[in-house]
Amino acid sequence: MKICIIAEGSYPYVTGGVSSWIQNIAIQMPEHEFIIYAIAAQRKQKGIFKYTLPSNVVEVKEVFLDAYMEDSNKWGQRFNLTKEQKDNVKALLGASSQMDWLAFIRMIRSSQFNQVSDFLTSRDFFDILEEVCHERYPLVPFTEMFWAVRSMILPLFLTIREGIPEADVYHSVSTGYAGVIGVVAKEIYNKPFLLTEHGIYSREREEEIIKADWVKGYFKDLWIQYFYRISSCAYEHSNQVVTLFSRNKEIEMELGCPAEKISIIPNGVNISDYENLPEDKPVDEFWIGAIVRVVPIKDIKTMIQSFSLIKEMIPSAKFYVMGPYEEDLDYYEECLQLVEILHVQDVIFTGSIPIKDYIGRMDVLMLTSISEGQPLAILEGMAAGKPFVATNVGSCRELLEGLDDRIGKAGIIVPVMHYEMLANAVISLYKNRKMCVEMGKNAYERVKTYYRQRDVITNYRKIYSKLGGE
Repeated sequence: MKICIIAEGSYPYVTGGVSSWIQNIAIQMPEHEFIIYAIAAQRKQKGIFKYTLPSNVVEVKEVFLDAYMEDSNKWGQRFNLTKEQKDNVKALLGASSQMDWLAFIRMIRSSQFNQVSDFLTSRDFFDILEEVCHERYPLVPFTEMFWAVRSMILPLFLTIREGIPEADVYHSVSTGYAGVIGVVAKEIYNKPFLLTEHGIYSREREEEIIKADWVKGYFKDLWIQYFYRISSCAYEHSNQVVTLFSRNKEIEMELGCPAEKISIIPNGVNISDYENLPEDKPVDEFWIGAIVRVVPIKDIKTMIQSFSLIKEMIPSAKFYVMGPYEEDLDYYEECLQLVEILHVQDVIFTGSIPIKDYIGRMDVLMLTSISEGQPLAILEGMAAGKPFVATNVGSCRELLEGLDDRIGKAGIIVPVMHYEMLANAVISLYKNRKMCVEMGKNAYERVKTYYRQRDVITNYRKIYSKLGGE
């Protein structure tokens, strides 16, 4: 069977998390061929892969969201759109009318436009946008609105018009642009479309936009609702939806995904990969680690602030941030500046490293994400028998405290962005070594029992076989 995995902002350009999950799926299903449809932000990422692709990955289709910068256009054309076509565009921009995604996709892919920028500089689009402005944004200057909307929707239009390789099953690993492409592929080839949602894409984009400096206040809601709308496309037209834990399923249902489509398959790890890890380190030092990409949504700054308090109480403490920092160099520089401002010592950014060479040496692991699904970083730490201090996002509480499994706690949950509580939790584990060791044992027991990689592969093998007709 040929399976096309559609990934946005992850594999094969970024390590960890969803990318590791995709790599494992391909490696552990050698009986299938995989096409990777990779959506990335910038063309400069072209061909810069962080993974050695398995031999059964037969093609990588790269699509870049900044391709619109190369698009030229002719102003003022008239395409005489139907009422339905106009209503669909208005619905995309926030009008109250229901959006017919399949009709919209057919319009964008049609030959009536030589390129999508033709439409966005047409009289038709001006008329539609003028109506939306009168109805919803009467106080916003039209020129500002035009350029804001154009930059918002042009990448979506270009993505919809991209060529898509033919496959037996299309599998998007998020909603958003990746989810829309799954729907487009289903429409073109009449093949099944599977959606796996690790985190809730629309919620994550909302959190990013609220904090973003590049979006003016009165446009934030426009952007947020736009991402909720494009996520609804995948919920509506997917054949099956898989998520990682029960709370995610509840949120998907709240966002309009039919309950009967959704099944739960937790993430997993190979326990044997975390046996006999190196543990050598100075006996008088207390090592804290974070398996994490250095990006804003992981909230590295809260980690640094908490460590500055930890260091006051535990002078022997060292903090290892274990993960790549190249994805957002500006944020990485801000983190380095914060370390300098706080005059905190022994903060080590390792960059991309073999995690198994380090994780066994850690006394405690932490995760301070603002948003998560079911973090592989926590599962990896649990497999290594390490206690965690983590924010109350995604399934972190479920992982560390269990669901009435009588195993016991594997860590401590704290509120998002609360660096004092984070520091106090780590200090309590330092002071109570017996509790620290006990939580590590509970972590290992829970992941061994409920979060096994072989179960993940077995379940997806069944889904692929069912959808692909084998």
